[in-house]
Amino acid sequence: MNININTNSQKINEVLTRRVAEVLPDKGKLADLLKKRRIKLYLGIDPTAPRLHLGHTITLRKLQEFADLGHEAILVIGTGTVLAGDPSLRDEARKKISEEEIKENIKSWKKQAGKVLDFSKVKIKYNGDWLLKLTLKDIIEIASHISAVKLFQRDMFQRRLERGDTVFMHETLYPLLQGYDSVHLGVDLEIGGTDQTFNMLIGRELEEKMVGKEKFILTCPMIMGIDGKQMSKSSGNCVWLEDSADEMFGKIMSIPDNLIFDYFKLLTNVPSEEIEKLEKDFKGKKVNPKNLKTRLAREIVTLYHDKEKAVKAEKEFNRIFKEKELPSKMPLFIAPRESYSVLEFLVQLNLARSKSEAKRLIEEGGVKIIKRTVDNKKLITQLKDWKGEIQIDSNEMIIQVGKRKFAKVIQS
Repeated sequence: MNININTNSQKINEVLTRRVAEVLPDKGKLADLLKKRRIKLYLGIDPTAPRLHLGHTITLRKLQEFADLGHEAILVIGTGTVLAGDPSLRDEARKKISEEEIKENIKSWKKQAGKVLDFSKVKIKYNGDWLLKLTLKDIIEIASHISAVKLFQRDMFQRRLERGDTVFMHETLYPLLQGYDSVHLGVDLEIGGTDQTFNMLIGRELEEKMVGKEKFILTCPMIMGIDGKQMSKSSGNCVWLEDSADEMFGKIMSIPDNLIFDYFKLLTNVPSEEIEKLEKDFKGKKVNPKNLKTRLAREIVTLYHDKEKAVKAEKEFNRIFKEKELPSKMPLFIAPRESYSVLEFLVQLNLARSKSEAKRLIEEGGVKIIKRTVDNKKLITQLKDWKGEIQIDSNEMIIQVGKRKFAKVIQS
């Protein structure tokens, strides 16, 4: 099949610049290659969780940009590598994952990734299809090309050893397995976050030594979560692609001011020139950060929902946070009992993921009960005793956790 590629220098430069941290070994050399022929590239993601977050979209968008130029783009889902567990940026070994968990995690991945990727242009492959077929002889052959010293020199391994902790052998195998993806696919380029640089360099070395082919590496910046720390599923600070428009809008509005322009640059389609002007106005105190966040939230919600839902989400946000009203819609729980353990109730209402989280939320003063008086005024009580019970009466009550989570409770 003859596919035309876009060799426009300006477009290529844009793809190799925006949302890019580094191109190895040489950006100019990769740009020249992109003008000469169609390349094969891939992005790998391990299915360690059932949901994708905005951090994943940075590399997904970059993969799509190459596909839009006409290049052969592949999304590799790490059904093989996930069994070893990526040690990158981790101070302890990942928990082992079962095949059942892997299958469950990737059930809706195509639908989620489809919010960013056009699967008529991007292929999906699963590295378990080739990694799980490797024999002992194959693994020894792969390992013979990489120095064990290099594997143990990783900074996270050194930190563990300095603390007197251990590094497990399967963790040192991870970069070899990820690196073999490049060999098996015969790619010209691998895309990944900056946390993947070491793994991708191992793949570059393996591809050169095993098949005599040069592989380029393009790294994308990592994004901080809504609390200003690294966005990760374990921190509970993610904006998920499956979040409702209201949830997504509210989370974006809560980010620290210093992240506004990272979010604009990495997560939106707003032109770079316009972002630079907004940043200049912000530094000159010509624009309010709340107004910038509102624009940012609208842009992001529009991308993953649509413009109409973004407008509605903004109105709902203003209703709750500016006008101090309750949400127009919230989950309804019809309580069959007259009383519940506080911790049990918060988990049952999906306002906390676990009893330990519910306890922490109460201790931090983040749980409130809202009732209406006879003259329709709000009566707000802050829950303080995590050991206590919640009494359900005939009147409607609202449970609020943090700023954005609400549930309506009525007696059955």
